[in-house]
Amino acid sequence: MKHGLDVLQERGFVKQCTDWEGLYSLMEHKPVTLYVGVDPTGTSLHVGHMVPFFAMAHLQLAGHRPIAVVGCGTAMIGDPSGKTEMRQMLTLNQIEQNMGKIKKQLSRVVEFGEDRGLMVNNYDWLGSLNYIEFLRDIGCHFSVNRMLSFESYKQRLEKGLTFIEFNYQLMQAYDYLKLFQQYGCRLQMGGDDQWGNIVAGMELIRRIEGEEAYGLTFHLVTRSDGKKMGKTEKGAVFLDPELFSVYDFYQYWRNVNDADVIKFMKLFTFLPIEEIREYESLKGRDLNRAKERLAFEQTKIIHGEQEAQRAREAAQAAFSSGGSGLQEAIPTVTVSGDELNKGINAVDLFAGTELCSSKGDARRLISQGGARINDRQVPDIDTVVDQTWLEEGVLLLRAGKKRYFRVIPE
Repeated sequence: MKHGLDVLQERGFVKQCTDWEGLYSLMEHKPVTLYVGVDPTGTSLHVGHMVPFFAMAHLQLAGHRPIAVVGCGTAMIGDPSGKTEMRQMLTLNQIEQNMGKIKKQLSRVVEFGEDRGLMVNNYDWLGSLNYIEFLRDIGCHFSVNRMLSFESYKQRLEKGLTFIEFNYQLMQAYDYLKLFQQYGCRLQMGGDDQWGNIVAGMELIRRIEGEEAYGLTFHLVTRSDGKKMGKTEKGAVFLDPELFSVYDFYQYWRNVNDADVIKFMKLFTFLPIEEIREYESLKGRDLNRAKERLAFEQTKIIHGEQEAQRAREAAQAAFSSGGSGLQEAIPTVTVSGDELNKGINAVDLFAGTELCSSKGDARRLISQGGARINDRQVPDIDTVVDQTWLEEGVLLLRAGKKRYFRVIPE
């Protein structure tokens, strides 16, 4: 079996490691328990969250034991890393509801079970802490000067770092210590913005337990155009289909830039690296085959094979026949039949779907010639759409070449 770190290296995950040779040797000789944490500050993860968990899954396949820490305790504080402003404070009830949804999403990527992997909640040990004892026993090991040297705190100091956020690094470091003590965890992984927090945990283990632990960080993924991974005109690409439809999820991956498709195949699928390399030689229109495979594999992992198949069929029907035989997977909205009989301004119609974020966005789309309804171009912003635009009882709206939305009169 290939060494787990070699797998991560060849697939492009690794940014920094605190001791590559030491960790490599440790993992070569015995299974290692490792962890990644995520704070349930929202109802859903988005694709940008998933890089460490795909890395965790690869190490699990290599024989190591993963622990996913869903941090209800740390979510009550809010990690300042990578943030220019303080996070919104949530109630414990809100956080626990978020946690239930996130657990299901992570289970699509990492296998959990007593003999396979663990999912734990850090509120179990943080919630009952005595603050005076915590400061005495844990806080004494932290240097304020050392903490302020980390980039995450430097950035926040420019706009103001609250005392509650300053405690976050202590709490995450304490997580690592508790996982080491309870489960023998020797490796913490995360995005590169977590470097300071990970190092703090390692140092705490060394000072209290006299043992070596390790840290491994991954590249913060951006697209080839420099934009943040997982962002669209509509916002984040959430894993929850109620926030981001399965069809749109499929289309997000299907429409990635040519320069990104192979990189994303390596990071966001479990396709063998040898198979991925076969796609590297594709150019131009042939590269669409790689994009379709990426979209299908990623959608299958997150939403299941049946949903991925439906999304692929819907996309193929839309592109091949202008909408004939479209599946229900394409996002849909209904309008009043009476309203359509009277006529709806094209700007209002497009702005009422997810194709346009506002009326101004819809005006620009129409003015630039990018708006079509049932393969008829919308000529100008004053166009009125009525029953005569229907085909097979549907208005199939299109923005540009690849984004579709159905409008059905009721």
